[in-house]
Amino acid sequence: MLTNILYDAKADIKGGKDFPKINGTVYFKQTKNGVMVTAKIKNLPQAKDNCTGRFFGFHIHSGNSCTGNAEDEFANVKTHYNPTNCPHPFHKGDLPPLIENNGDAYMSVLINKFTVKDIIGRTVVIHDSPDDFTTQPSGNSGKKIACGVVRR
Repeated sequence: MLTNILYDAKADIKGGKDFPKINGTVYFKQTKNGVMVTAKIKNLPQAKDNCTGRFFGFHIHSGNSCTGNAEDEFANVKTHYNPTNCPHPFHKGDLPPLIENNGDAYMSVLINKFTVKDIIGRTVVIHDSPDDFTTQPSGNSGKKIACGVVRR
């Protein structure tokens, strides 16, 4: 894995109360063709057998805080980042899923739906279930289990 990533912004990811060991970083690098998003996450919940593996919903949300309330500890992340009011999975904040590999995930993708400047102060959220890319408004990706705020 890359150990020296050059980036314009990043989000330090921390797990919530049910998964406090989740941690990692999501890096954002502006390029002429879009934003290179690189996620390095550790200690995700693992699959219980050798045949399935786990997929996790992964999105940029419109809120600016990884705080919440008793019912939803990450309620203040608000909804998916969607300034153009597109249907799911065409929100600006919709990203490919994270794929668990022995509790870790590494993903890198080039996205031209936003700039680094657009997402500074927004939140990155990992969900407990995979995004189905169909269900409105957010892909039925389940409970929010980890979060980080995008900072320069």
